[in-house]
Amino acid sequence: MKLLFRIVAVLLFIIFFGFALKNTEEVVLRFFLNYEIRSPLVLLLLGFFAGGAVLGILGMTPTVFRYRRELAKQKKALLAMQKESESQKIARVQPPSPDGIVNQ
Repeated sequence: MKLLFRIVAVLLFIIFFGFALKNTEEVVLRFFLNYEIRSPLVLLLLGFFAGGAVLGILGMTPTVFRYRRELAKQKKALLAMQKESESQKIARVQPPSPDGIVNQ
């Protein structure tokens, strides 16, 4: 499985590296107020991809923290239930009855 993963990773690297070599011409990205950026196409694509990944992670962060808080609450509740059940088991155990007392 690791070998297959590495083969796929190498193939993807070769494909993306070839894509980068083929797209080195300079492009102009124009913003408002006549502001513009001139850079190779592949660098702009890489920048926008990285920016999208960062925004995606930031958008996912509140949900991850909410799930972690919920998991912590559930673990505490489970531990409390386990302790309660253990104490009930101990309470259910009857002390041994004394042997009959023999009067002499």
